[in-house]
Order: sequence, then structure tokens, then C-alpha cells
Amino acid sequence: MSSQALAELLRGKGAHADPIACVEDLSYELAARHTEGFPHSVGQLVFHMNYWMDYELRRIRGERPAYPEHSSESFPPASLPASEQDWENLKKRFARLLSDFAAMVNSSPQVMQRQIESVQPGDRKLAGTLEAVLWQIVAHNSYHTGQIATIRRMLGAWPPRGGGDAW
Repeated sequence: MSSQALAELLRGKGAHADPIACVEDLSYELAARHTEGFPHSVGQLVFHMNYWMDYELRRIRGERPAYPEHSSESFPPASLPASEQDWENLKKRFARLLSDFAAMVNSSPQVMQRQIESVQPGDRKLAGTLEAVLWQIVAHNSYHTGQIATIRRMLGAWPPRGGGDAW
């Protein structure tokens, strides 16, 4: 796949919802609300995506971040976001992390094929190039952005001001 396709999917073009548009206009009250039958709020999902984008950026930069023992460690407590300011901070960090990944998309083919060091045994079973990590982030974020879109629909807050399919 091309770097253009990768860049477009990071920002939700084509069949994918734009992750920034899905959260930028959502109020703190709705971001913190839980819907029946789903364990996480929109705010918690944004925290989770931030967690993994930060984790992967640190690996890309050559750091060795600790891998969580359980996936629950990558989700915040049920009370987050606890305030309007928490929500604003989560959204700003989300946009900044997405921007950091978008900046890597047009790297040279040699850079895109650079191996990223594994920090846990499970990583060694997966493709470990920069390009593979970028695709994993796209897939992970797309999955959770879809959950956010569904939660917003359940809360009567779809489509977002920035646009989104409503059919």
C-alpha cells in the first residue's frame, strides 16, 4: 500500500471515520458517559489510543517502554476524564500523537523498512518494521474510532460537526 493510503487512513479518509472529527466537538459530559453494555466511555477509549500511540512512538524512538501485563493497564480508571480540562488534555494529546505518526508516513523506503526493536516476546511474532508499526496503529485506531462512532450514535451525538457518514 502507498504512503498516501496510510496517511489518509491515519486521518480516517475513505471508509474510515476521522478520529479527530469523532472527538473534537464532543462535550466532556458525553465523553465521560458510559453506555449500557459497553465497558468504556469515549474518553477512556481516547486515553487507550493515546497509551498505545505513545508506547509505539517510544519504541520507534529506540526507547524500551514497559509492556503492560494486562490490557486493562492501558485503560484509565472509570472516572476518567474527571473534568473538562482532562478531556481537553486527552484530545490535544490525541491530535499531537496522530500528527507525530502522520509526519513519519512520507519517510524514505529505507526508513519505512527499518526494524523496530521488540520489547516483549509477542512483538517478535509480528512484522517489526516502521511501516508495519504504522499500519498497526491505523488498524488499532480505526477499530476504536468505530467504537467511538457507535457510542456517539447511542448518545444521540452523531454525526460529529467535522462530518461522518450518517446512513
